[in-house]
Amino acid sequence: MSDTVNRGPEPQRPIPLARAFDHGKAFLAFLTVGDPSIAKTAELVEALVAGGADLIELGIPFSDPIAEGPVIQAADARALSAGTRLDDVFELAGTVSRRVAVPLVFLTYLNPVFHLGYDRFFARCHETGVAGVIIPDLPFEEQGELLDIAAAHGVDIITLVAPTSEDRIARIAERARGFVYVVSSLGVTGVRTSITTDIGAMVSTIKAHTTVPVAIGFGIGTPEQAAAMAAVSDGVIVGSKIVSLIAQHADDAAPHLRAYAASIKAAIT
Repeated sequence: MSDTVNRGPEPQRPIPLARAFDHGKAFLAFLTVGDPSIAKTAELVEALVAGGADLIELGIPFSDPIAEGPVIQAADARALSAGTRLDDVFELAGTVSRRVAVPLVFLTYLNPVFHLGYDRFFARCHETGVAGVIIPDLPFEEQGELLDIAAAHGVDIITLVAPTSEDRIARIAERARGFVYVVSSLGVTGVRTSITTDIGAMVSTIKAHTTVPVAIGFGIGTPEQAAAMAAVSDGVIVGSKIVSLIAQHADDAAPHLRAYAASIKAAIT
């Protein structure tokens, strides 16, 4: 499958996050590394990119993923039960960064970063082609030295903006790097039947204070939802729906992910 995904010579590593947004509305696709296996994860990443994903968000499995709903929690549990460890995640990132010509981002919680050591963690991100890191349990006010350490290794820390951010949105946007991750709804990740937050107002506030792209996640599952969110932003992030397809089809998930990715990309183009 890699022959259908590669676009020219081996890509620059890491590929800058801005590349995902430089040719129209971006589709950012999430999956959990190691679910159903490390070997299959590489195949599934390639399938998503072949279907049109512009950026891949690699979830590092964690035992207490507090921002995640039951779908991604279950994927983390499956990956950990299968023996997936942090070294495996870095090795997988290095493999897929040579196979696909889109930026890679890690989603992780602070504990694995702290345990490995900040400098070592971000150095390995750069070495394996990971351009950005999302840390849901790292508050904006506590990013501190991590920003500088990550930047020294050419890695962006992606900040989340939630509906509850309110008067902090401007300050968060002013310091944003890579892209701003807008959380569409309160609560944990998961597909929702509707998104009622005034996303347009949030995005307008963010864009008044930064030039980095804005992508919306949490709750997006259907092409119709993706189109609505893309209409007011620079891109959409889909996670739980992809993970649920992997749970449903396991080792045979690749063609289903490719078709799903194509449906989302077509809806936002």
